Amino acid sequence: MKTHLVPLLSAGMLLAPSDVDAIPNWYSVNDSVMGGLSTSQVYEKNNHLVFAGTVSLENNGGFASVRTIINTENEPSKQIALRVKGDGKTYQLRLRTNQYMDGPAYAVSFDTQKDQWQVFTFSPSDFILTFRGRELEQQPTINFLKISQLGFMIAKKQQGEFKLEISEIAFSG
Repeated sequence: MKTHLVPLLSAGMLLAPSDVDAIPNWYSVNDSVMGGLSTSQVYEKNNHLVFAGTVSLENNGGFASVRTIINTENEPSKQIALRVKGDGKTYQLRLRTNQYMDGPAYAVSFDTQKDQWQVFTFSPSDFILTFRGRELEQQPTINFLKISQLGFMIAKKQQGEFKLEISEIAFSG
C-alpha cells in the first residue's frame, strides 16, 4: 500500500533561506554535551533536509541529534509520516511538547534501508517518553497538537559516518 504524503512540513518549509549550507533554525545536540566526540550537521541538498555526521564512541559517546522548533496547534492529526532515505542505520524521530532544549522527549525508532526511499507512519501510541536515553516510568500519550520541537537522532552507539535525507514530514488524519 502506497502512502501519499501531503506535507505540513516539506524540506523547503523546514529549511530557512540561507547563503550557506548550515541551516540556522536547526540545532545540533550531540554527545559532546557529556564529553563525547560525535558530530552532526543539517544542510539542504536537492530540496531535502540532510542530517549527517559521525558517531564516535570515544569518551563514552554514542549519539548525535538535530532539532527545530515547530508549532502544530492548528494541525489536528492522528498520524505523522516521514519520507526518508537512509544508510541502513536506525534513527529516531523525537518530539517535544515544551520549549526547553533539554527534558523528556517522545521518541520512535525506524530502521532505514541503504539508499532506499521509505515512508514511515506513526501514531501517538508509537512514541515512548524518554529522558537522556532512558524510558520513563510514566508514559502519557503524546498529543500531536502540542508539539513544539521536532528532531532526529542516531543513537545506540552506531559508530561511524551516517546520513539521513528527509524529503517530507506530514501530519494527517
